[in-house]
Amino acid sequence: MNKDVVYIDVEDDITAIIGKVKSSNEKIVALVPPKRIGVLQSAVNLRLLQRAATQADKRIVLITNNQALSALSAAASIPVAKNLQSKPEIAEIPALDVDNGEDVIDGSQLPVGDIAKAVDKKDASKEDEELIEGIDIGEAEESAKPKPIKKSSAKKVPDFNVFRKKLLLILGAGAVLIGVLIWAFVFAPAATVIITARTTTVPVSGVVALGTTTDAEVGTIKADTQTIEREASVDFEATGERDVGEKATGTVKFSNSTPSSRTIAAGTELSSTSGKVYVLDTSVTVAGASLSWCGGTPCASPGTATGSVTAAEAGTSYNAATGSVSGAGVSASFVGATSGGTTKVVPIVLAADVQAAKEKLVAESTDDVRRELKGKFADSVQVIDASFVADRQDATSAPAVGAEAPDKKAKLTSKVTYRLNGVERSEIDNYLRDVLKKQMQDQTTQKVYKTGVDMVKLNDFVRSGDAATVRLVTTGHIGPVINEDDIKEAVLGKRFGDIQNELTKVDGISDVEVKFSYFWVRTVPKNVDKVTIEFNVENASE
Repeated sequence: MNKDVVYIDVEDDITAIIGKVKSSNEKIVALVPPKRIGVLQSAVNLRLLQRAATQADKRIVLITNNQALSALSAAASIPVAKNLQSKPEIAEIPALDVDNGEDVIDGSQLPVGDIAKAVDKKDASKEDEELIEGIDIGEAEESAKPKPIKKSSAKKVPDFNVFRKKLLLILGAGAVLIGVLIWAFVFAPAATVIITARTTTVPVSGVVALGTTTDAEVGTIKADTQTIEREASVDFEATGERDVGEKATGTVKFSNSTPSSRTIAAGTELSSTSGKVYVLDTSVTVAGASLSWCGGTPCASPGTATGSVTAAEAGTSYNAATGSVSGAGVSASFVGATSGGTTKVVPIVLAADVQAAKEKLVAESTDDVRRELKGKFADSVQVIDASFVADRQDATSAPAVGAEAPDKKAKLTSKVTYRLNGVERSEIDNYLRDVLKKQMQDQTTQKVYKTGVDMVKLNDFVRSGDAATVRLVTTGHIGPVINEDDIKEAVLGKRFGDIQNELTKVDGISDVEVKFSYFWVRTVPKNVDKVTIEFNVENASE
């Protein structure tokens, strides 16, 4: 026989489920509930569903593994199958799990006969039938809601397990309370006694050398140095110009009218009548003049020689030079006109350009580097801001001075080492303590209360080569020796008023304050380990 499978949604109420069953075309309807069973958790709804199926001549089967739903279905006589392929059957109602009898109370032995008589026994099945008959299907979901439980007039039997749990909770809470009380009144109490001592201010000012050790006798204090190496650069524009075209060339003829030969050295500068300078390429030796007969009369015939020359500079202005030249020490003139000179002007780097770039490089902000150097020091170090210095190596220009700079672009680069000094506050504290001790009249009756390290200033930093000095300025506090152990013994177990009256009588103590660890603590513990002594200073100049 065929069956129809109906899947129940979580939102479906009992009337919707009954409607799906009635609208099925098959006689057997398999109902598959969701994981959240919803309305099927009600025994009344299941009985309503079974009654409606019977009236519609349908047989319903629940497909579920849920133990609770299987038990409710068994009470409503609805068969259950684990899956669509399993054989449906009425689930067995699990028997009540009863103890071995020791903790079970036998109701028949209790005097509850009068109460039992008052109970109106009814047939359970008849009661369910009447309940189903009295509920309209349209109101089934409202009827399925749990009803308020009326208090029974029957006497309740005390449950010893509940009583035992309550007793254990009470005992546990009591143990915790006792532990808290022990902690609050034995371990938590502590006190801090703050003593204001009457002290004398002592100004400290002096030049200190920064070194590798701290020694107040020689006036040195250990300093720390942080460095950063960077390559700094700046772009600049080349403003110079130079003609790099070809140089004109020509030939010069030398004439020597003296008896002795003359040699003109290579590189000799020869000037044309227009003022242009030409340079002799190679040395030329001109022979001396010789005697000859001129029409029967003796006359001198000068010696001659030629040499090539090159214009001192490039450019077309050196072309077409003719006539005599000077500077050779003998008569000389061009043999033909000079030629071959061309003009090509290019930008070049001038020394003035490099100097301006150096000034621009030095003027660049160093704030970021300064902050980075400060960050390399520990928090306990007092940085000497005035010690910041930038050691710059010789700057290099690319292109170099006099070289061609394409598009007039050039760059100046320099390696820079940045330095910053600082002094550990513990080193300053040790130095100041030694300085103040030397100013005490009696170190057995006086002590340093404050070295002034918290307000010290390091000014007038001076660097000379590898050496450096700084002026240290602050104010210290010197006062009478007050024995902390004696103070602790004197305050044990006492209240604030008693402590103040007693300690203010001590020479050198002007005021006393006591801070207790918690609000409920009113006396100083009798354990010296629970007492802390702190000192404040009162500025009282002599």
